[in-house]
Amino acid sequence: MSDVEMEYASELPYDPDQDAGEKRAVRREYRAIHKDMEDFRQNIKDCTVDNLADAAKRADKVFYKVKNPTEATLDSSVLLQLTASHAQMARSLKSGSGAFDIDDYLANLVSFMGGHKLDNQNPDDPDADDALLDAPLDWDKIGRTTLAKSKRVPVVGFMLGPLSIEQKKRAPVKRAKLEKNKADERKPQELKEEDIARSVNETTKNVATLESILAETGAINLFRFVVNPKSFAQSVENMFYLSFLIRDGKVALDTDEQGEPTIFGCAQPSDEDYADGLRKRQIVFELDMATWKRAIDVFEITEPTIPTRESSKMKIGNKWYG
Repeated sequence: MSDVEMEYASELPYDPDQDAGEKRAVRREYRAIHKDMEDFRQNIKDCTVDNLADAAKRADKVFYKVKNPTEATLDSSVLLQLTASHAQMARSLKSGSGAFDIDDYLANLVSFMGGHKLDNQNPDDPDADDALLDAPLDWDKIGRTTLAKSKRVPVVGFMLGPLSIEQKKRAPVKRAKLEKNKADERKPQELKEEDIARSVNETTKNVATLESILAETGAINLFRFVVNPKSFAQSVENMFYLSFLIRDGKVALDTDEQGEPTIFGCAQPSDEDYADGLRKRQIVFELDMATWKRAIDVFEITEPTIPTRESSKMKIGNKWYG
């Protein structure tokens, strides 16, 4: 797009109600330019720079009447053809037979280096001056002339690369093999099925024990029931076992009038209760060492409600675990 065309395009209004006849006239002119450009590309040898310049001027004049996207697309297509034709013409000028005469160039080069043209001499003539015919060319002269026009530092080079190439051989790296001492190897301890069953049975037994104790005590403060002042670990275990009773609906958790958490036994809900809208809720209760000590001080717990259990031991292999 030319400078004049770009300046006009910035002020060109969009007119969707442009006269239909004017639109057809613009399209007709663009198609005519398009056809001429196709003829120029097919006969690029007969095309001149003036032909392409005239086509560009015609496109500029038509563009003043463009007010819709359809006609603007045609203008872009014409400009694309103009650019391609200019590039094709430039390539043809470079490859033309009259652009560069290699024979004339070599003759002038030989004459410049002190040689003589052989056009008017016969090499087979015995009277020809053999000295002139076999005179060496002054290559240094052309070299000095070339260096005066170039800023590149002359370097030594080879037509076929270096005369000798030494290939570097990578020495094989020997990695030390990791040797394992069999005396330090230990076989994993085997856990048998009866050991797992024993652990499950102990959990079931302890859950039943807590249920019976709660039935004897009735409603009781949660901390007074689960906290063992003599063992923090068993306090955590008591809380774990109690969670099974609450999950199964055998024990209820609520707050009394003073806002203290209280647990008490209850009847398990039936399927009808769940059908009537009863929903299970889940809470995460954290019992750390600080909470355990504070509960002992606040509720003055001196003896555990749940008797202290003996530490269970399980034999795995040749060792006992508590």
